[in-house]
Amino acid sequence: MSILREVIVYSRKGCHLCEIVKEKLTKLERRGGFRWREVDVETDDLLRRQFTDEVPVIFIDGRKAFKYRMDEQEFLKKLAG
Repeated sequence: MSILREVIVYSRKGCHLCEIVKEKLTKLERRGGFRWREVDVETDDLLRRQFTDEVPVIFIDGRKAFKYRMDEQEFLKKLAG
C-alpha cells in the first residue's frame, strides 16, 4: 500500500499564476501518488502576512517546493524524491 503525498497550494482569488498551477496539479493528480488542496491566503491574517504577494506557493509534505511557477517534470521529480 503506497502512501499518498500531501500537496498544498497557497493562493488567492484573481491570481492568474495560481490558476495555471491548479490546472497542472489537477492533470498530474490523475497519475496518482498525491492529493492536493488549495488554501486561500486571504482567509487568514497570518497566511496573508506570510505570503503577501508570493502566491502561488506549493508545499509537498510540508516543505516548500515551488513559488510562482511550477514545472511539471520538476514537480514529479520532487514528488518521487
